[in-house]
Amino acid sequence: MWRNVGLMCRNIKILRAPYAVGVTDDDVHAAALQYVRTVGGVRLPGPHIEEAFNQAVETISAATRELLARLEASAEQPGGLARPLIAHVPAGGVSGGKG
Repeated sequence: MWRNVGLMCRNIKILRAPYAVGVTDDDVHAAALQYVRTVGGVRLPGPHIEEAFNQAVETISAATRELLARLEASAEQPGGLARPLIAHVPAGGVSGGKG
């Protein structure tokens, strides 16, 4: 059964544009580290699991970079992800009531 083990480190932040600008490899690594710490329930890995822990962080980092690249490429295409983020306002504006 799941139980709350308390805050282990900072929250993962959104790394995808337009919500984040200037995302670095350090940002991606920090998010992957937070994910692995939370899922594994381990703040600092002991020597017996350090290799598995570090490999998991690298794997999640690579998957995150690939995801962000694909989302960016998809957003640049017509009808991509960026389109739903922009509210459609009719040429006449928005009316709050009847006539």
